[in-house]
Amino acid sequence: MKTNWKKYFGSGLILGASALILGACGGTADTSDTGSAENTSGEVVVEGDVKLWVDTDHVEVFKGIVAEFEKEFPEVTVEVAAGSSADAKKDVSKDPKAAADVFMMPHDQVGQMAEAGLLYPNTKYADEVKANNVESAVEGVTWNDELYGYPYGVESQVLYYNKAKLTEDDVKSWTTLSEKGKIGTNFAEAGANYIFGPLFMSNGLYLYGETGEDPSGTNFNDEKGAEVLAWIAAQKNNPGVIQSGAEALANLEAGVSDAFLSGPWSKNDVTKALGENMGVAAYPTVDFGSGEVQMKAFLGVKLFAVNQQTDAPLASMALANYLSNETSQLIEFQEMGVIPSNKVVQANAEVQEDVVAKAVMEMSQSTHSVVMPKVPEIVSFWPAMDAIINDAYKGNITADEYMEKLDKLVEDTSKVTEPEEEKE
Repeated sequence: MKTNWKKYFGSGLILGASALILGACGGTADTSDTGSAENTSGEVVVEGDVKLWVDTDHVEVFKGIVAEFEKEFPEVTVEVAAGSSADAKKDVSKDPKAAADVFMMPHDQVGQMAEAGLLYPNTKYADEVKANNVESAVEGVTWNDELYGYPYGVESQVLYYNKAKLTEDDVKSWTTLSEKGKIGTNFAEAGANYIFGPLFMSNGLYLYGETGEDPSGTNFNDEKGAEVLAWIAAQKNNPGVIQSGAEALANLEAGVSDAFLSGPWSKNDVTKALGENMGVAAYPTVDFGSGEVQMKAFLGVKLFAVNQQTDAPLASMALANYLSNETSQLIEFQEMGVIPSNKVVQANAEVQEDVVAKAVMEMSQSTHSVVMPKVPEIVSFWPAMDAIINDAYKGNITADEYMEKLDKLVEDTSKVTEPEEEKE
């Protein structure tokens, strides 16, 4: 169903701290179903009952933030309930009308949910989001040139290493890293796709086009793609590379390996394993045969979104924007370890002193990462990418088969193939 947004917002409505005030141009709005009402002074007061879903572990944190929001928006009552950001698409799709008005979600579901008519566009705070957040975060919440979310954090993998074994200079390139130490990482099992899929983009190729929104824009079936597969295959015989899946952290703690690739979610575990010897750095450079290039990672954007079927869009947008503003992002960093997307918060001294946050923020630059594509077809990318990385590393495919396999990969990833458990 196509929504007539002018039904909700007159051209002169401007959202202020606690009210929508009619602008000088005299625009009007039908507020009968927006969770707002016009008072005697001509202001449109944001009001209504709003349900918020946040991850179970963070309910108490957000109850505190919401309490402050309700002071600023006294006509809005927010119910904070436990949800699952990772399952946002599935949970909202079940019954959109019964789902939360505002919910956490990862940005890679934005395209699928927007296409399914599940997300209410960010029609009131788009300029604010663009001005206040880093470019990669804005890209993450954008679909077909329209903002559908409110970013509150970024995340990517970084390089953790043992400072007793490796120096800052040693970890600047994969070559010196694997010559002077041992890196434990996964080439041979499920999950290699997320870690090493971006190698193709590191070598100048595209996944779903330059913006990640073109289903037919993957060009891995190129000589540069074959170079990547050859490099992956060579790692099996690299004495400085140890195949490590679930045991990667244990290997680091035991001294079997000296480094591994993971994200901010591993910070506490690595701290326990290495103590004061924990080193953190952005990804190293890598040489596929034509000189050193920056090794890239996938970048994820954490965001709040508004349900398309909310009965209170003005109140819901105000809440989503508040939960992702400067003050809230600092609390989310302090209490939850979320790396902020807000540019002012990223420059905060407390954030800058955090070695993991600093490495992730470096990785969030376009030179070091690729924003995870949001196209629905990406569900087909993961199994196909795992298969080709695993097989190249294990030697199950030969060099003269690389192009054929890459052609098949590109073909497979341009289609939407739902996982078995989601089929009816």
